Amino acid sequence: MPDESLMIDDDDRYSRLRLIAWWDQDKLAAASVMVVGAGALGNEVLKNLALLGTGTVYLIDFDRIETSNLTRSVLFRSRDCGRPKAEAAAAALRDMNPDTRVIPLVANVMSDVGLGLFRDVDVVIGCLDNREARLWVNRCCWKVGTPWIDGGIQEINGVLKVFVPPDSACYECGMTENDYRLINLRYSCPLLRREDLQAGKVPTAPTISSVIGGLQTQEALKLIHGLPVAAGQALIFNGVANQFYTTNFQRQEDCLSHETYPAAVDLPISAPRDRAADLFAAARRASGDTLASCQLILERDLVVSVDCPACGTSRRIMKTTHHVGMQETVCPACRQMAVPVTTHVVDEDGPLAGERLAALGIPPYDIVRVTTDSHETMYLLAADRLSATADDNPAVPTPPRGDA
Repeated sequence: MPDESLMIDDDDRYSRLRLIAWWDQDKLAAASVMVVGAGALGNEVLKNLALLGTGTVYLIDFDRIETSNLTRSVLFRSRDCGRPKAEAAAAALRDMNPDTRVIPLVANVMSDVGLGLFRDVDVVIGCLDNREARLWVNRCCWKVGTPWIDGGIQEINGVLKVFVPPDSACYECGMTENDYRLINLRYSCPLLRREDLQAGKVPTAPTISSVIGGLQTQEALKLIHGLPVAAGQALIFNGVANQFYTTNFQRQEDCLSHETYPAAVDLPISAPRDRAADLFAAARRASGDTLASCQLILERDLVVSVDCPACGTSRRIMKTTHHVGMQETVCPACRQMAVPVTTHVVDEDGPLAGERLAALGIPPYDIVRVTTDSHETMYLLAADRLSATADDNPAVPTPPRGDA
């Protein structure tokens, strides 16, 4: 009689995977993964996650498919050109493996994705092509304690980095002065949106996407299974010489990314529906504090208006800096450069308290910071949970260009 432990059920699509000694398909089926970016690298990661039967995949990207994507993206077809990458990739993945629940968000990760989603997933996989978005993802993951895996490719070379908060070195720990200088000029010109920069195209081949995307997925598998990973380390592949080597990041104790949020309190508040005043009222009910004045601290600087010093014209903007282009700082009356009026604080008794949270740059299902003179509390906009995690999640309005 054959050994039942060695018998293979050919009707089980995961039968070969189950032969791996430490493999637990149930853990994979229960896992949720956020993939940021559906370009060449993201395609490989997404394909792998679906083949493995990962339970839920949140796919974030707001670019549209171009003809040049077709040579490097296994999930896209010619008929998909012009379609949002997130939607086309999700359709291909559902056809590949209906066991994997794929939720596409046509969204900018820096402005449209709430911290609640970062908190809820088991791991975030970054398939990005710019430092600014990587830095944002890094800070979000550290705030809520979610590990993330960064990948980068150029020509036939690539790099993989794994970061596990709160104790490992993080992405920002390894940044240089030049990295900060190159982050879309935001440290010197915060109103210069990515679409205003000269677009640069990174040369890549599908072969290196397969190598780095496979390694990213493999590290995610290890995290989901509770296996050890080399956190705070970069694995670099030189495709010309066929050589791998590693380098360790030194943890910087004063790193700005190392802020970790305490557990958030759920509030029945929605960013698109409710005003800041509604948030303050709900926070008072939850805390029992009826006396102290409240402030809402914004994580994204808000441009309230642009004021022209030459002619005195003031124009209301109400957009986060990520969504304000240089053309909006030109006075429509005299064509001189206007001065932006920004804020990162909303006072309970101030004029912005009557604005909806979404108008203040707060995305659905976010975790927000409310302070008083004596304490600070984090609140989850829990009323957005279903809309943020639904299979039919609608596209999120975003600028027409930029990275995920």
